[in-house]
Amino acid sequence: MTDKKTALKGGEFIIKETKYQDIFIPEEFDEEQRMIAQTCEDFVKNEVWPNLDKMDSMTDPELVPSLLDKAGALGLLGISLEEQYGGFGKNFVTNMLTTEKFGAAHSFAVAISAHTGIGTLPIALYGNEEQKKKYLPKLATGEWKAAYCLTEPSAGSDANSGKTKAIPTADGKHYLINGQKMWITNGGFADIYIVFAKIEDDENLSAFIVEKSFGGIRLNAEEKKMGIKGSSTRQVFFEDCKVPAENLLSTRQNGFKIAVNILNIGRIKLAGAAVGGSKAVVSHAVNYANERQQFGRSISKYGAIRYKLAQQAIEIFSCESATYRAAQNIEDCIHAYIEGGMDKAQAELKGVEQYAIECAMLKVHGSETLDYVVDEGVQIYGGMGYSAEMPMDRAYRDARINRIFEGTNEINRMLTVDMILKRAMKGELDLMGPAMKVAGELMEIPDFGEEDTSLFAAEKKAIANFKRSILLVAGAAVQKLMQSLAKEQEVLMNIADMAIKTYVAESTMLRVEKLVSMKGEAACAEQIDMMRVLFYDSADHLFIIGKNAINSFAEGDEQRMMTIGVKRWTKYEAINTKEARQRIATKMIEANKYCY
Repeated sequence: MTDKKTALKGGEFIIKETKYQDIFIPEEFDEEQRMIAQTCEDFVKNEVWPNLDKMDSMTDPELVPSLLDKAGALGLLGISLEEQYGGFGKNFVTNMLTTEKFGAAHSFAVAISAHTGIGTLPIALYGNEEQKKKYLPKLATGEWKAAYCLTEPSAGSDANSGKTKAIPTADGKHYLINGQKMWITNGGFADIYIVFAKIEDDENLSAFIVEKSFGGIRLNAEEKKMGIKGSSTRQVFFEDCKVPAENLLSTRQNGFKIAVNILNIGRIKLAGAAVGGSKAVVSHAVNYANERQQFGRSISKYGAIRYKLAQQAIEIFSCESATYRAAQNIEDCIHAYIEGGMDKAQAELKGVEQYAIECAMLKVHGSETLDYVVDEGVQIYGGMGYSAEMPMDRAYRDARINRIFEGTNEINRMLTVDMILKRAMKGELDLMGPAMKVAGELMEIPDFGEEDTSLFAAEKKAIANFKRSILLVAGAAVQKLMQSLAKEQEVLMNIADMAIKTYVAESTMLRVEKLVSMKGEAACAEQIDMMRVLFYDSADHLFIIGKNAINSFAEGDEQRMMTIGVKRWTKYEAINTKEARQRIATKMIEANKYCY
């Protein structure tokens, strides 16, 4: 799908080159987007942060709903909803920006994401006109709060195996829903539930809009959780819950597709929220490092601390680069579908579906970036990091769920490769042609050619070679393992990790290249440092991952030749990473916050 830009289709980054002119970077947000972002930031700082202890104690069950009301009054619950339904009608990238800003809101981030995302989007994207008119305006203001009921005790990652049943009444005017749902965010105060159930003996799920007022709904007590303690999480029981037939969402047996597509959106939005949470953590860490004195000076002056701050910044900057690259690709795709005559809801679904591979990869990378950042945040605080009096305690516990939300990271890694291979099998992605070409290059003498001395020459060469290493490993795994590849989860996860690291590295390079084109090399010195450290580390990681995959299915000369190939294609020039990290950290220390 292309617009005026020459955007690649989902997954094509592995086999094609992207130019920096064709991507969006956060430095390009317009004035209106920055104003919306500032409103979200102010809300989090003024309304959410002062109430975090009270929120986590769960002593006031009206606190989170009241905050949702306040957010609704500011229009923050309807950023992406069409104006005719009470929303602002803003694009996918603007919606992502608000998600990022609320990512620093701890338990409230979960509540507002569940309401605006999985709770509201099924109606916005799959509802008929009557359903949209009835429900969306009240969801946009927060008058009605939403929850999403998919997971069951025996149906987690395998969502379509759910046992909740919907039986039509004799007159066909209602469905009686019976079943149990668990881990339902906003379950304790929701007015509207998006419920997935199988009608009679159907093979696939259907989806329903269920109002709490319908009756036949019973809630268990609030779950006691490791983190996000202020988020209402309950089991929901449906006991002859009588739902009008017109509250069937979309068509019969389309529920599983609804669930998958809504999760695709949730995955990339989780990456955005992780970026926002990570930035807040680093700002706290920098501030503490500047204030904390040991051996007569601030701990921010010590190399070990500066290493941690710099690496946190590199992880955040690179994750942010990849997230907004994909978000704009999705937006461009949506826009192109609309220009082709498709209605907005269908276009949004198709646009996100096109980049489902990138959504899965970014969910993994975003959640693991946040995990790394909060872990090192605790370490920078030292003993105080372990104290519940300090912000790292809550940040550390709250971050952990993100590797489980929206499909576990293991599932998302395997989904990444599965979707790539399925598109290749359908002829939508020419994977095997380039893979065979790369395999043939193993026996060729490298072409050293004329040395390119341009600013990004080393990175562009590295990216092209990183992609060769993915094609070599993935192509060989498909040929060698064939039908059994689906069962080789370790190999699939290795290939996924290679794809993720390459996509993130390329996204970071493109962002820095675009920044340099806008501001000049001197003004982007620390961003260039971050890019180079990322490439230096990624090259080593890719070699280890690729080697592990090869050793899983190849032996003898074949194994040795492929290992030589991966080693040859995962090289990057030697740099002084210590000095680069010092420069990256120094800028943050001087700014006393995350400043990239």
